[in-house]
Amino acid sequence: MSDIEDVFGGSAEEAKPKPDADVDAAAEANANADAESKSSVVTERTEEVIPGETEKMITETIDEDGDVVEETTEVTRKTVKRTMKITETSATTKTTTLTTPAKLYGKDLSEYDDVDVESLLAQLSPEEITILAKEVDPDDNFLPPDQRCSYECSKDATGPLNRKQLIEHINKQAIETPDEPEFEPYVQGKVRGKKWVPPPRDAREIEAEEQIAIDMGDEYEHALNDATQEEIIDLAAILGFHSMMNQDQYHASLLNKGQPVGMGWDGITKSTQQKLFPMDPPNATDVEESIKRVKDDDSKLVDLNLNNIKNISDEKLEQLFAALPQNEHLEVLSLTNVGLTDKTALLLAEAIEKSKTLRVLNVETNFISPPVIVKLVQALLKCHTIEEFRASNQRSAVLGNKIEMEITDLVEKNPSLLRLGLHLEFNDARHRVAAHLQRNIDRIGRQRRMGHLTRNYTIGMWQ
Repeated sequence: MSDIEDVFGGSAEEAKPKPDADVDAAAEANANADAESKSSVVTERTEEVIPGETEKMITETIDEDGDVVEETTEVTRKTVKRTMKITETSATTKTTTLTTPAKLYGKDLSEYDDVDVESLLAQLSPEEITILAKEVDPDDNFLPPDQRCSYECSKDATGPLNRKQLIEHINKQAIETPDEPEFEPYVQGKVRGKKWVPPPRDAREIEAEEQIAIDMGDEYEHALNDATQEEIIDLAAILGFHSMMNQDQYHASLLNKGQPVGMGWDGITKSTQQKLFPMDPPNATDVEESIKRVKDDDSKLVDLNLNNIKNISDEKLEQLFAALPQNEHLEVLSLTNVGLTDKTALLLAEAIEKSKTLRVLNVETNFISPPVIVKLVQALLKCHTIEEFRASNQRSAVLGNKIEMEITDLVEKNPSLLRLGLHLEFNDARHRVAAHLQRNIDRIGRQRRMGHLTRNYTIGMWQ
């Protein structure tokens, strides 16, 4: 072992520093991170020479003449002590993640903002437009389904649709189609395939279940042991144990009708037979005659019901709404499922503002958009006679937070509205509307009671 190995405590190759490899590794890490790095490595080397001992080596050689020549060689050994100091400063790495923008046909979506779609469509041939139309599903509920879907039947119609013949043909085709062959034929009592076997339960769980016991006292235990099955079912219904009974047993217990026969704990639960109710007759109200009576201000026409009459044209609705401001006897107007659109609903909003006697307005199940519903609620502020307004189940199932907040603000400004039929999704809007309507009901109830007492007092004074 040399003197250098003694200083470093190992071989010279192992103790030799490799600053170049460390610098390359740091540079590669910074390049991969794509960041700004402030790290640096400073290497200091110092060498110290320690003088050692001098040795003399005598070598005897024979020259050309045969004489013996002595050569003296002095060897001085020096010890070189090397010290290496590596100083590494702290590094801060900043990693920047770039989000790849969405692309369409190899281009960013922002590049399509300035594209003139009309000019591109004008350059397409009719065949190309047909192909493009098959790839697009228009979000339009007024279009029939055959114009919205991409399937096109190239066969000619064989005649008008006969539903009975179509069902018979489908049933016949199903019967004549052979069944798929089974890999293993069915044999009664034989299990085909692998039978499922439940895993064995843990003995600790079984012991824990056996140890569960409820001490209810002698009185309650005696009463439950002597109770009949019907009494236990009634007790379960009272306590709300719905999973222990079916609907028939539950309602029979609440109504005290007696339990159905064969519906005990071991009975088979069957579906409840549906109650068939007769269909409501169609609305036979004459629309033209009703419009004429509204124009003539008929004193007997107090309630006008045009519900579910789908063939009312926009012209007739415009005539009806134009006659409302002059009418002084109509109090209830029902226009449910008559095909009201935004155009006719705006005319109705103008008529509401001038109405003098209308108390109840129902426009449910129509095609009114949320902004027009706001217009109708806003029109109620100028009509101080309407107490009930219903406009739920429109084309747009969800009004949205902005529309609901606008409706809530308008309702809170209305001092005469008592009932509102609208589906509000947000809790804040529902609670504020319900609280304001309750305040209106309480205030108007007090006013009516005070007016009734004042009228009775006045009559008593005159008597």
